[in-house]
Parts: sequence; C-alpha cells; structure tokens
Amino acid sequence: MNERDRPVARLGDPVRGSRSGQPIMVLFDLLSRRWAMGILWNLADSPRTFRDLQAHCGSASPSVLNTRIKELRSVNLIENTPDGYALTASGRELFRHLEPLGDWAMEWVPGLHRD
Repeated sequence: MNERDRPVARLGDPVRGSRSGQPIMVLFDLLSRRWAMGILWNLADSPRTFRDLQAHCGSASPSVLNTRIKELRSVNLIENTPDGYALTASGRELFRHLEPLGDWAMEWVPGLHRD
C-alpha cells in the first residue's frame, strides 16, 4: 500500500516502526509523509490559500498536497478558514514543539561527517 492510500493511524494502530501504535509513533508516521512538515511549517506564520501553499511547497504535486491537507485536517492540526488553511490550536502547539527541533537540526547537520 503506498503512502497516499494509507489512512492516518489512530492510537493503537500499527505504524511504520511500531506495531504497538504508541502516540509518538503515530505522530512520527503522520509527520514523515511527504510534505506534511512542509505544510505545517508554511502555515506557521499565516493562513494560506491552496495556491499560495502550493507555491510555497514548490515541488509538491496538487494531489499530494490535497491528500496531506485532508490528513492534517482529519487529525485537527489544520483547518480551513475564510483566509485559507491555517493551523488549529493543536497545530500551533505542535509547531511550538517542533520549532526547537528545527533549531537543533540547524546546529546538528553541519557537524555530520560525510564519508
């Protein structure tokens, strides 16, 4: 089953890397899908229409972008507002937790050894 056909896991559902479906693994499964993180990051500053979001997610195809939006809406991380798609309160809270990881990664990556 490819990524586009796989439903968003729920608590207790097996996901890639975890048969137990622990909450953190359910979250990582969702966030590891193509463009899920990009959508969250691009909505962190302000709401965006589909076209604006697509422009900011450069290489995302409309079908992938639409699938991710549906998935992220189904788990209450983004919502459709009069101004376009926006992070929900849960989405903003998740972003507040992810942003420090992004900062950490910026320091970590330059120190990686290349073979």
